[in-house]
Amino acid sequence: MGIPTIFPTGTTLHDPARSWKGYVLYGAPDGTTRLVDLEGNEVRSWSHLGFPSELIDPAVNQGRRGHVLVQLSKTLPDGRFGGIFDNESFGELDWDGQVVWKWGGEPENGPARQDHDWQKLPNGNLLFLSIVDRVVPGFSDKVVPDQRVRELTPGGEVVWEWFVGDHFGEFGLSPRGLEVAREVAEGGRAGYGFLSINNLSVVGENHRFDAGDQRFHPENFVIDSRNSNFVAIVDRRTGNVVWRIGPDYADSSDESPSRLLNTRLPRPVDQLAGQHDAHVIPKGLPGAGNLLVFDNQGGSGFPHIALGIFAGSRVLEIDPVSKEIVWQYTAEDSGLPVWSFHSAFISSARRLPNGNTLIDEGQHGRIFQVTREGDVVWEYVNPIFGPIKVGVRQVRTNFTYRAQPVPYDWIPEGTPRGERAVVPPDPAAFRLPISD
Repeated sequence: MGIPTIFPTGTTLHDPARSWKGYVLYGAPDGTTRLVDLEGNEVRSWSHLGFPSELIDPAVNQGRRGHVLVQLSKTLPDGRFGGIFDNESFGELDWDGQVVWKWGGEPENGPARQDHDWQKLPNGNLLFLSIVDRVVPGFSDKVVPDQRVRELTPGGEVVWEWFVGDHFGEFGLSPRGLEVAREVAEGGRAGYGFLSINNLSVVGENHRFDAGDQRFHPENFVIDSRNSNFVAIVDRRTGNVVWRIGPDYADSSDESPSRLLNTRLPRPVDQLAGQHDAHVIPKGLPGAGNLLVFDNQGGSGFPHIALGIFAGSRVLEIDPVSKEIVWQYTAEDSGLPVWSFHSAFISSARRLPNGNTLIDEGQHGRIFQVTREGDVVWEYVNPIFGPIKVGVRQVRTNFTYRAQPVPYDWIPEGTPRGERAVVPPDPAAFRLPISD
């Protein structure tokens, strides 16, 4: 999807009768974190960016409302994507922007280098992803960029860690896939993590574990690999992968447009490509216990997989036991061509209490609520642009890495909450005035 030179920003559509009522939090490319209401009003901002910016559930934060996780300082503030990969420290800010606590890594291991995801745990500790350069035994005898999951106490002590590279043999890469991954990592083309794990979320309470399926233990965690197209659940106690889809799927060589246009449900999971934000839908929400994932359909794979003729993204809800797609969203579900909804990188999708899904089409800074039937009932386009470095050039963009739905009772009482309807004009008839 391309974007025009001029386009509306802020809230562009709102159907109050069918939308979920709450706020949305996101990080903007000007280096700030913003909380907006359904009318698009900014109700609070923090002068730091998270990776992602994350508002903490008061239930796991001693009842404190309106606290956010963000990165605090960077080693290369002008680095790629604004230096979000090159951070020295991160921490928690309160509603007024004051630092509640911070962590700046360890003297023996260098700066924090947090990347892509984190989650506050019920015990008050923080689970987070970070980058580490190391020799991965059995994979390469050279130092390559790896990633690790770490658990950090409020006092700054790392009490548990798990290295992605130590388990590369459990992710299902073919012999050729491992060879390509090694070539990319050793050639310095892997970026930040040779598998680029871009998601970390605990499984949480779920009916499958309640019924005795140990793979879905609430303390296990979900990860996914943007580079190699798999989603996996890791057993927290053993460190082993106990559930996985990908990286190779039955239709991986299919160059037809059928993947995006396939509406048959349920059906076996077909080729994911560069996916983000895979997580188990929390207990109490529609679809609880299923996996929700933003499938970017972006260039990825070891080796690269074929993408269809039509470039488009989709959101998938997957039954993790049958490994079947039970619900999906593509632009066609909104009566639009599949290529009109596409983000080749970043992005997210979250189930809402009323059954809607909040989708962040991150590449274009578009955040919207869609019903089960595919109707867009709220839409917001990030109006905040900022310069970022992509490759060797600085560009101006409004992209958003992730969007988080925030319930009203997660922030201090009395905060304004606009909910009025916004009726968009017909784009076919909308014209800008011509000046004399």
